[in-house]
Amino acid sequence: MNAAIDAVIDQGSNVRQGEELNTGAVTGWLRAQGLTLGDNPELTQYSGGVSNWTYRLKYPEVDLILRRPPKGTKAKGAHDMGREYRIQSLLKPVYPHVPDMVGHCADESFIGSEFYVMRRIEGIIPRKHMPHDLKLTTGQTRELCTNVWNKLIELHQVDLHSSGLDTLSKGSGYTRRQLDGWSQRYDKARTWNVSSFNKVRRWLDLNCPDDMKLRMIHNDWRLDNVVLNPANPVEVIGVLDWELATVGDPLMDLGSALAYWVQADDNFLMRVLQRQPSSLNGMMTREEIVQHYLKSTGIETGNWTFYEVFGLFRLAVIAQQIYYRYYHRQTRNPAFKNFWIMVNYFDWRCKALIKKQG
Repeated sequence: MNAAIDAVIDQGSNVRQGEELNTGAVTGWLRAQGLTLGDNPELTQYSGGVSNWTYRLKYPEVDLILRRPPKGTKAKGAHDMGREYRIQSLLKPVYPHVPDMVGHCADESFIGSEFYVMRRIEGIIPRKHMPHDLKLTTGQTRELCTNVWNKLIELHQVDLHSSGLDTLSKGSGYTRRQLDGWSQRYDKARTWNVSSFNKVRRWLDLNCPDDMKLRMIHNDWRLDNVVLNPANPVEVIGVLDWELATVGDPLMDLGSALAYWVQADDNFLMRVLQRQPSSLNGMMTREEIVQHYLKSTGIETGNWTFYEVFGLFRLAVIAQQIYYRYYHRQTRNPAFKNFWIMVNYFDWRCKALIKKQG
């Protein structure tokens, strides 16, 4: 491969202490699935995720990715490797940007937890910053941004019934169930040093709309969950991290995605939270993304603030669940130490949006 292209392709790094993987056990299991493999894969770990642990096992014969839950107490329904595996298996025929699945192991005796394995999609993953050696013009950045959001729109058009994904649906009332569920999760994960979110939750409760429609949604849509073509970096060739995917209201998906979207004119605190290169010259603003989405899908809403505030509250709950594990010493990852500050900032930002609406 061309050295310049190879330099921007996403690579794993050293395995974090306490998160070692028994490659011998995994190799034995993979052979039982019918793969012909050598004994000593090159093992690295991806540092981008803060939830499930993700490893790369590079064998001479095949390049694989393994995903497993973290250690420690987990929220009910979270880190379900079997579900994540099944969703991608059903999606692959109708949404080709999903990785090829290899297999799921529910037997925790192999590595101490369940896990699943998929084939690695080789490409560029836009993390907090674009790779140093990747230079995009403003026009190319705009094209990339448009392509990323169009992939979300494409996902929302998937035929649920023909794909078998309709089995994920719990029927109407998705928006209300989500609001109630995330509120309960926050109460269970709350520590002494974070806001109650009572004012925000009361407002969400009073302004909760009926479902717009039911579609396949990703629920964790970010630039660092897409894979770009190294030879044409504005092209999306893969979409990763389907842990939270389900059938639900597509505007809830969009609102949750925009909670992560930091734009160039955001304040200092918001920029501190940036995990994706969304503020580059050429990237759309949050308002532009909403308008592009609504125009492309034909959806109309007069209650967009609800989805925006809910997305921020949901992100606050996710951050707090992660911080809860750090606070109770269930993980030692120092990246989680100050997540409580993020949670309080999200409360302030939700209140600001509510006040702005009047």
